[in-house]
Amino acid sequence: MTTTFPDISINTDRLVLRPYEEADIPAFVEMMNDELVTAWTSVTHPYTRSHAEDWVRRIAPAERVEGRGIVLAVTEFLTQRLVGTIRLRGTHWRTLATEVSYVTAPWARGEGYATESVLAVAQWLFRDRKFERMELRTPADNTAAQQVAQKIGCISEGVLRNAWIARTQTESGEWTDMRTDLIVWSLLPEDLEGVADQMAEAGYSSYTDWS
Repeated sequence: MTTTFPDISINTDRLVLRPYEEADIPAFVEMMNDELVTAWTSVTHPYTRSHAEDWVRRIAPAERVEGRGIVLAVTEFLTQRLVGTIRLRGTHWRTLATEVSYVTAPWARGEGYATESVLAVAQWLFRDRKFERMELRTPADNTAAQQVAQKIGCISEGVLRNAWIARTQTESGEWTDMRTDLIVWSLLPEDLEGVADQMAEAGYSSYTDWS
């Protein structure tokens, strides 16, 4: 049984999802130091170039090679600019289930890139890799992440109470931890039926191909 994902590139009309490259490091550092990324993720803060180099050169490739998942840089097709990252992790090969997480750069928000990239990965995951479940967990107050889950057809399954540590910034500019709930969302192959057409009608680019 296959226990690793292939070295893949996924294209939509506007985006290219591909493995990270050395040239992505400066933009990745800037993206991971954004206030919303610091608030809602467990990323190290401040996030340095050394952290990014370790991510691009060692951690991200190892996720795929060692069978835990896959990490892809999300870039604009026309400009090749890094606009986000998407990751499949905690992959269970026997049950064909995995968890998706993503980050969008502050300069790229409001364009539908997160929704477009997560949908593209889901289509590839279900149609090409024959997976049966994709899971998404969102902090209770992160409404933007919840909207992405809803747009691609995810079903809310419940709440993991007090299961996550988010961060909030004090008046002095320091970051402090705060506990919060996680909402668990799931997407199954049948949930995708009609979603791409609905998104196209709403003005989102559609999935095209992978290689």
